Amino acid sequence: MRIAVRSPIAALALAATCLLGAMALSDAAFAQAKQQPAPAKQAPAKQAPAKEAAPAPAPEAKQVALTEKQIESVLASQKDFDALGDQDAPKPGAKGAPNMLGKLDEVAKKYGFANYADYAIVQSNIDLVMSGFDPKTKTYVGPEAVLKQQLAEIQADKKMPAAEKKEALAEINAALKSPPPALEYKANIELVGKYYDKLAAMMKDDE
Repeated sequence: MRIAVRSPIAALALAATCLLGAMALSDAAFAQAKQQPAPAKQAPAKQAPAKEAAPAPAPEAKQVALTEKQIESVLASQKDFDALGDQDAPKPGAKGAPNMLGKLDEVAKKYGFANYADYAIVQSNIDLVMSGFDPKTKTYVGPEAVLKQQLAEIQADKKMPAAEKKEALAEINAALKSPPPALEYKANIELVGKYYDKLAAMMKDDE
């Protein structure tokens, strides 16, 4: 799910907090889509309370040691994934395509992933590293340093509309309170840095 924001700086702030949470849902969401049981035939009054039916908090996305082949596959697959995303959305009241998960899995497998959930784990690890790169120097400084830099830039921006500035500052401050987890595989930094320009362009296209 994409989050609409007006400022690219705000988008970066959101990425720092949302990238893992959103991708971490992939595996569980797809498993649920495959295993979801038919609605129980019982009166509404006897159904489980909404509080009990609420899903458990999503776990942090699994961190993995990335490979050059995985990054190249993620980059190569974007055209096909974008083609799926550009398909006409169903009309109001119409049911979504029931075979979308199958199509996502097909694209993922085409580029060497076990399935879309496997692709999502790799993508989330790339995003985690990218969130710590300074876009100006293209060096890794960590997500917190990037956010603080963006915070200072927004505060000093005299041309940004007040409402937009207030929203962006709130998003960055919220991101600073819930930073992404520390990197478990430091070698991912050098590997992602090698493809920084291509990955940054891909992420910009996805906004």
